[in-house]
Amino acid sequence: MDVTVVVLAAGQGSRMKSSLPKVLHPLAGRPLAQHVVDTARQFASDITLVIGHGGDAVKAHFQNQPVQFALQAEQLGTGHAVAQALPNLPPTGTVLVLYGDVPLTRVETLQRLISQVDEKTLSLLTVTLDNPTGYGRIVRNTQGEVQAIVEEKDASAEQKTIREVNSGILAMPAWVLHDWLPRLSNNNAQGEYYLTDLIAMAVSEGIAVRTAEPDDVEETLGVNNRVQLADLERRFQRRQAEQLMLAGCSLADPARVDVRGNISVGADCFIDINCVFEGDVELGAGVRIGPNCVIRNARLGDGAVVEANTVIDDAELGAQVTVGPFARIRPGTTLGDGAKVGNFVETKNAQVEAGAKINHLSYVGDARVGAHSNIGAGTITCNYDGANKFRTDIGAGVFVGSNSTLVAPVTLEDGAFIGAGSVITKTAPADQLSIGRARQVSISKWQRPSKN
Repeated sequence: MDVTVVVLAAGQGSRMKSSLPKVLHPLAGRPLAQHVVDTARQFASDITLVIGHGGDAVKAHFQNQPVQFALQAEQLGTGHAVAQALPNLPPTGTVLVLYGDVPLTRVETLQRLISQVDEKTLSLLTVTLDNPTGYGRIVRNTQGEVQAIVEEKDASAEQKTIREVNSGILAMPAWVLHDWLPRLSNNNAQGEYYLTDLIAMAVSEGIAVRTAEPDDVEETLGVNNRVQLADLERRFQRRQAEQLMLAGCSLADPARVDVRGNISVGADCFIDINCVFEGDVELGAGVRIGPNCVIRNARLGDGAVVEANTVIDDAELGAQVTVGPFARIRPGTTLGDGAKVGNFVETKNAQVEAGAKINHLSYVGDARVGAHSNIGAGTITCNYDGANKFRTDIGAGVFVGSNSTLVAPVTLEDGAFIGAGSVITKTAPADQLSIGRARQVSISKWQRPSKN
């Protein structure tokens, strides 16, 4: 059957003590609800978010994504929340109910749950806990068949000893929701319409209730406060670290690497401690990342080395490139094979060709640095006049002496040699020495200042 997904994302999240809606708090750089939607999108194209508190902010985040919205103006329980989505739900097929603050459920688990549903069968995700306090208990008969879900506040002393609990995630034929949600009652301790009451209704009408359990209890954990959010962050990052290691990447400490996007790695990569990866990152074989680096939307070729405390943002590094320590590679930078960018160097929109070197304390922006050129320490490209950007073109085999200033637009032709301390404002001819310095003057009768 076709699958439609309803994501409940209307709660206030008052225990977060935040003006930001709970489902928009970030986990690994993405909102909690985004994780849920991304998971659902892998097997369903029809997704409805039920929004309430902070609904405008939630809609704004998802406005360019293929999701529908349903408004729950009053929070009257999970059954009431799903009822608000009924106009978006088809009359046939399977409906899966997820929660915007439960981000770690695996696709495989949900597919296993969905596979049990047919026109006469509901499927419920349960989990067995050592301490089930606070959860709705799964009540079974002597044959082990599910009879009902009893919420904590409505449970008897005997029922509270049951360790199998409701995760809240369930799948069912669409007709069940259309027929039964209007029949729900709020005659309970909370005065709410429980979605879980559908289970007892199914039993009374001869509809089978099957259950499935996740491989790990963390798949059912939700977020109610920032302590729980931090706990899920570490659980999520541990998953990411394990995937990296299984792909052939060594981690100095799996507990001290954060992946906030998508990362692929070649064989025999090494990542040191406290590194953060954001957006889409691709590491070739044998790449080595030093400690305390941030790499965002970047591709690193085979054998690239990134030394400590380096930031790489929206850039492409070729094979055998060396960068850092303390370098900043800004958007639009490409580094050719074997290029070197050293300590306290910043590049932006720069094409540094194969074998070129910018080793120390330099800024190269809006520029091309030709193959095997050498940029001396303290060199800067003056690319901005306060209103417009201009380009510097440095040919192949150029040598730029230390503490030089290249005032764009300007060209240094192949093989040009720039004397240290020069200000270059005109084309530097190929294979010639160009010097742009003020003449040195020595005053013989100069009197050194002294204190009064």
